[in-house]
Amino acid sequence: MKLDQNRIDDLNLELTLTVANEDYADSRKKKLNDYRKKAEFKGFRKGMVPMSLVEKMYGQSALVDAVNDVVSEGLNNFIHENNLRVLGEPLPSEDQPQTEWVAGNEFVFKFDIAENPEVSFELSKDDEIVYYTINVTEAAKKEMKENLLKQYGSLEEGKKAKEDDFIIVDFEQGDMKVEGTYVALRNVAEGVRKSFVGVKPGDVLDVNVNEAFENETDRSSMLKVSKEEMANLDPMFKMTVKNVKTFVNAPLVEDTFEKIFGVKTEEEFDAKIEERIRAEYAQEADFRFSKDAKNYLLEKAGVQIAEKFLKRWVYVVNEGKFTMEDIEKDWDLFIIDYKWQMVRNYLMQKYNVKIEEADLLASAKGFAAYQFAMYGMNNVPDEQLESFAKNILSQEEQGRRILDQVENEKTFAAVREVVSLKKKKISVEKFRELK
Repeated sequence: MKLDQNRIDDLNLELTLTVANEDYADSRKKKLNDYRKKAEFKGFRKGMVPMSLVEKMYGQSALVDAVNDVVSEGLNNFIHENNLRVLGEPLPSEDQPQTEWVAGNEFVFKFDIAENPEVSFELSKDDEIVYYTINVTEAAKKEMKENLLKQYGSLEEGKKAKEDDFIIVDFEQGDMKVEGTYVALRNVAEGVRKSFVGVKPGDVLDVNVNEAFENETDRSSMLKVSKEEMANLDPMFKMTVKNVKTFVNAPLVEDTFEKIFGVKTEEEFDAKIEERIRAEYAQEADFRFSKDAKNYLLEKAGVQIAEKFLKRWVYVVNEGKFTMEDIEKDWDLFIIDYKWQMVRNYLMQKYNVKIEEADLLASAKGFAAYQFAMYGMNNVPDEQLESFAKNILSQEEQGRRILDQVENEKTFAAVREVVSLKKKKISVEKFRELK
């Protein structure tokens, strides 16, 4: 077999493989013999079918398989012998000659091959990356305290409805009566909400339910009728307010402190709030550092990618799942992620970053704890967290996300040990404005 390469640039080459009859003839003959041994033709014992029939039935399949085997071996040997860092895999050239599958013919195949560049750069204390320290203000502590007390608050009887309150009402229209319906004022259409604010038990309002409750599904549920029945109803209802339910913050008492943070006094409660804010700010600062460090490292590495080829390869390997327009739409994010994976792999190898099972479990437990906290569950037993964490890791997509996160964290931790951190104090407001 003859191989000719045309080096287009540092990252792209075109390889032409010319396959002569002698390159595939023996392989084709062997494949036909294998077909003959297995073939079952009426009137012939197995393995005794005339070769002419086998040739007629399986000749072209054997030819295609034999030639493809030669081409595949030739490509693999070329890549191995030339130590190519192949991007994806070789693709048939867009100007590939038409192939006529006739035994004895010479076949010509053209492939486009792209290489990933070698990533290599050095880091030292001369490399400076900003690390922000966010100031904890009294306003921030007050805001978190208010939010926590609201989160652990309760619904109580109220006198007049406020915008964040609920009312319990009866709807009436002729013989139709719907009793004890809960209405959240925040779900009332903005243009109508003013007429609901300030209502008291016993108040009666004429309400156009189509205007007040714009969501059709909510409206159907509230009136306890199907959407089809609702379409035939007069939208004007008499609404009688039976109760007002107002949301009251949890009181500043020992039971509240114990429930939220496991402490007894308001001083300890305030200290825990500051501790949590500092932890959250530290997480945000670390996240910001990882973003800035990623940008710095990508620029420093200066990775160049054969993007035209990569777009073709992504399109081909996904077998029609995406159009080229879909690929172009998300390309900027995709190519940054692709380059980052190359840079991260280089750094992990350079600084001997290893990912242990314990690292993945700890990260998954942190994610599980965060999910529980979203529902106000802050003291979940460790064995329950671990069970949830293992379940998270068992899910393919979630497991990949956790692995990617841990690889990033450990890589950035290694980088922090090598570079200089340019520390800057900043207010939370200014920090939020950073792009």
